Amino acid sequence: MSESFSYEYFASINLNDPFFDSLKNDYKEFIDWFHRKTLQNQKAYIQKINNKIEGFLYLKIEKGPIKDVDPILNVQSAIKIGTLKINPHGTRLGERFIKKSIDYAIDVKANTIYVTVFESHPELIKLLEKYGFYKYGKKTTSNGIEFVLVKDLESINNDTLLDYPRINPNTNNIYLLGIYPKYHTNLFPDSKLNNEPFDIVKDVSHTNSIEKIYICKMRQVASLRKNDLLLIYRTSDKPGLAKFRSVATSICTVEDVKSTKTFNNFMDFKKYCKNYSVFPDDRLEKIFYSKHGYYIIKMTYNVALKRRIINKDLIENVGLDSSSYWGFFKLNSNQLKKIIEIGEVNEGYIIH
Repeated sequence: MSESFSYEYFASINLNDPFFDSLKNDYKEFIDWFHRKTLQNQKAYIQKINNKIEGFLYLKIEKGPIKDVDPILNVQSAIKIGTLKINPHGTRLGERFIKKSIDYAIDVKANTIYVTVFESHPELIKLLEKYGFYKYGKKTTSNGIEFVLVKDLESINNDTLLDYPRINPNTNNIYLLGIYPKYHTNLFPDSKLNNEPFDIVKDVSHTNSIEKIYICKMRQVASLRKNDLLLIYRTSDKPGLAKFRSVATSICTVEDVKSTKTFNNFMDFKKYCKNYSVFPDDRLEKIFYSKHGYYIIKMTYNVALKRRIINKDLIENVGLDSSSYWGFFKLNSNQLKKIIEIGEVNEGYIIH
C-alpha cells in the first residue's frame, strides 16, 4: 500500500474524483466554492492511498467575531476548518488532519479553531471531541443545520488529550527515551537527522499522527505513569559518532505503559498495537511470544523541536549527564525548559 500526504493547489486536485461526491451532495455550493479557491490560488492538504484521494483538508484564517454561527463566536481571529472529509479507514487519518489544523493555528498565533459538522458524521465528532473540541453551537444554511465545534487553545483542562498538544514543563516527571534510527524514522518522520529548522505547517509526513506506540525491552520504562513527559532522542546511526549524530527531536506525553504479560492473548496485543506501532504483524507476534519481557509505551506526539539538539549540545548547553544510559533516564524541569528554548518550540505549545 502506498500513501502520500501533500499540500496541493486546488488547480491540481481532480474535482471529478468520486471522493468529492458526498461533499457535492452535502453542500450545494461546493463546486462553485472549489472553483473560487482555484482562481484564488489556494491550497489544501490531500491524503492519497494507492493514488486514490482518501482525505481532504482546507484551512482558513478568519477575523472575528464569527457572526454566521449561533451563538456568535466572539474571538479576534480563528482558524476555520473550512472543509474536512476523510474516508473511514480508522482514526489515524483523522488524527493527522486534526494535528495539522492545530499546528497551523499555533503557527499563525490563532487561539481558536472551529469546524462545522453535520450530525450524520458521529465518528468525526467523537474524534474531534477526544482532542478538545466541544459543541459550541449551531450553524444554519440552505444545506441544513450543522454543529459548530470549537477548540480553545488557551483554556486549560488538566487533561492530556483535551489540552492537546500543549505541555506543562513544570513537572518532575520528565524522561529521555532513546529510539533506534530505523524505528524513529517511521514513528517520527518529520524529525529529520539534522539540526536545521523545518516548517511545521508545510511538513506533510504521512505518518504524522497523534498517538504513537513504542515497544522496547528497557525495564526502567515500567516506572512511567500517565501524563509523564518524554523527550524523544534519536540514537546515532553510526557507531562512535553519537555526539554529532544523536539528536533530541520531539516531546511526547505518556498515555499508558503495559507489559506483554498483561495481554490475555496475541490478538488482544495486536489489536492494541496495530494502528500505532512501526512493527508488522509477524514482528509483533515474535515480540509477544518472546521469552524476554517487552514494554509497550502508548504516547501522544505533542511537538517536534523546530531545531534538533545534538548530543554534544544536550551535554554542554542543557547539562545532561554524559555518563547516563541514553536509552532512558530522568530530566528535571529546568533542563526541559532549556531544551524547549534551544529547540525553538513555539510558545503556543507550552502551558505556563
